[in-house]
Amino acid sequence: MSQPIILASGSKIRSEVLTNACVDHEIIKPMVDEDMILRSLIADKAQPRDIADTLAEFKARKISDKNPGRVVLGCDQVLAIDGQILQKPTSKDNLKEHLNLLSGQRHFLMSAAVIYEDSKPVWRHVGVARLYMRALSDAYIQAYIDRNWDEVQYCVGGYQLEKEGSRLFTKIDGDYFDVLGIPLFQIVNYLVLRGILKT
Repeated sequence: MSQPIILASGSKIRSEVLTNACVDHEIIKPMVDEDMILRSLIADKAQPRDIADTLAEFKARKISDKNPGRVVLGCDQVLAIDGQILQKPTSKDNLKEHLNLLSGQRHFLMSAAVIYEDSKPVWRHVGVARLYMRALSDAYIQAYIDRNWDEVQYCVGGYQLEKEGSRLFTKIDGDYFDVLGIPLFQIVNYLVLRGILKT
């Protein structure tokens, strides 16, 4: 591969996943007002998968516009439960509200990836995972937040499946990487087909 792809995301876990898969990349975090875009999409009654796809596309396009000739990957993830969209928790109390809402229920994670080249979209995918959270006691929720807040405050839903977050669930239907926020297999497949990655 002559040049690394650009990951248009500030997500540490997405970069780690690409690194572990030996996908050479550099990170350029896009300056995108995600909250404003999200509010607008929700006001327009957009579906959760369309919200994830649109946010990923905004990121990829923003970086692609400034990096002609480069392959740019934008990613985003949306959590939906009963028609409601949850964002990253804004405080410990807000996370407690989220976990109380998710406790004992099924929710969905939509993980979108969009690849841009020369300011044009050339590939996109939205993976969907269904997660079934066990019923959690108030005491456990509080202890979990106290132990994990420093890391999970940056995570939609307030959990990291690769860490203690795995204890929160009874079952997950879907791809592990979709839960992490990056549909890795589909991204790698595209890069291989394009000859960007060699196998």
